[in-house]
Amino acid sequence: MIVVVDYGTANLKSVANAIDLLGHEVKISKKVQDLEQAERIVLPGVGTFAEGMKNLIDLKLKDALVSEIIQKKKPFLGICLGLHLLATTGYEGGITPGLNFIPGEVKQFDLKGLRIPHMGWDQVSFRKQIPLWDEVKDNTDLYFVHKYHFIPKNAEDIAAVCDYGGEFVTAVQKDNIFATQFHPEKSQEDGLKILENFCRWNPC
Repeated sequence: MIVVVDYGTANLKSVANAIDLLGHEVKISKKVQDLEQAERIVLPGVGTFAEGMKNLIDLKLKDALVSEIIQKKKPFLGICLGLHLLATTGYEGGITPGLNFIPGEVKQFDLKGLRIPHMGWDQVSFRKQIPLWDEVKDNTDLYFVHKYHFIPKNAEDIAAVCDYGGEFVTAVQKDNIFATQFHPEKSQEDGLKILENFCRWNPC
């Protein structure tokens, strides 16, 4: 079973519906016991970094994520805010400690002459070959909507980048952890293929 974590943010049903469409058992839940029983965990989300972390802590999901992802090494997918919360620190809604699963910071775009949020289809370039890109072409267009972006401390954690007034990270991968700034559930066939690759991924 794949569990989509419900921690009070939007965009849960669209992710769950996409996974269900691919033929995999999926459940939206905020119960710790469901995370314990899950084979894979997905953390989507739209909202502020500070609010997201507060909700994870209040629902006692932060410790559960540490146990299931870091200690038990279950395959994990973060999407948009779910990527941001992996960082050490975020600056959206105030300076806030993150999960620190992948060292780095989440900061707002500092761009002149370009629309913020970065929204719509944009080209994603792979930085390392991983099974999650199987049957997806390099430099394909995927769907984005965000004001903040993740800046990893370690370059080896970067899985893909995009150029929007300069290069920024669009996907990270470390051990059993994979996360994207783009929304695979909104990225049509290529996005569904990435989701399918995650559902079959055996990183450990």
